[in-house]
Amino acid sequence: MIDVRRAETDADLEAWIHVRRAVAPNESAWTVAQFRERATPERLVLVAELNGTIVGSGLGDRSETAGRAFLAPRVVPAARRRGVGTALLRELAVHGTSLGVGEAVAQGDGRDSGSIAFAGRFGFEEIDRQVEQVRVLGDGRPEPPASLPDGIELLAVANRPDLLREAYELGRQGYADLATDRPVTISLDDWLRDEATLPEGSFVALAHGEIVGYSGLCRHDNPGVAEDGLTVVRRDWRRRGLATALKREELAWAAAHGFREVVTWTQRGNEGMRRVNETLGFTTRDVSLTMAASLPLRI
Repeated sequence: MIDVRRAETDADLEAWIHVRRAVAPNESAWTVAQFRERATPERLVLVAELNGTIVGSGLGDRSETAGRAFLAPRVVPAARRRGVGTALLRELAVHGTSLGVGEAVAQGDGRDSGSIAFAGRFGFEEIDRQVEQVRVLGDGRPEPPASLPDGIELLAVANRPDLLREAYELGRQGYADLATDRPVTISLDDWLRDEATLPEGSFVALAHGEIVGYSGLCRHDNPGVAEDGLTVVRRDWRRRGLATALKREELAWAAAHGFREVVTWTQRGNEGMRRVNETLGFTTRDVSLTMAASLPLRI
């Protein structure tokens, strides 16, 4: 018997997190407190029980790309092909349609043919490809210092917390330049909450007092892991080695503070940043597909 319901209690949310980690162990998952803090009227959080045991989770919300809903049905591997994913997707799709948008997007493991086939059954097609790159630290060797372009000063966000708010406009430029099929937007509140959650390891580049670069290091659920969030350089300062310098400073800080690895994600079309990461020793680990389908879904 399959029962899909809203995740409302702390126990439900802990189970949701457990499913997320079972499906995507390398990715960061929210804590129960973060679920509570980030609750909005447009966000639907579900759990799915199979014969009384929670084996699936669902998340439905408005997407960061305009005119779309984000749907995330997940089922632990041992409980797949029993209708749980379909039951979750049915509820999420109804919610997505209620948001007044005409399309839904979902993420799928690019190396899991079963997940891709499941999404294809309901009309989802690939529109983007995200690549996770990993830089292993802690081999006993210190990270080389950043080589800064002339006239550049790097400051940690922890030393000047006001810089995170001041870097928001540059961050918006970075999101606008992402190689996505539709523009990605981020609110100031989301920026201040989600970026540079390791402010000591996040850096802003200044040229004569003006912000020309930013790279934020973020907390990760997995012990010893940090995530390189957005790295952005003002358009007139690109191709001068500034992105490399910002990332080197992050890596040096992370290595000096006991982190074992730094992870980052880049999308298809952003080969330039991927090459920067590769020169810094990052290697590819996972691939995630972004897939889209018209609403309402036929389920």
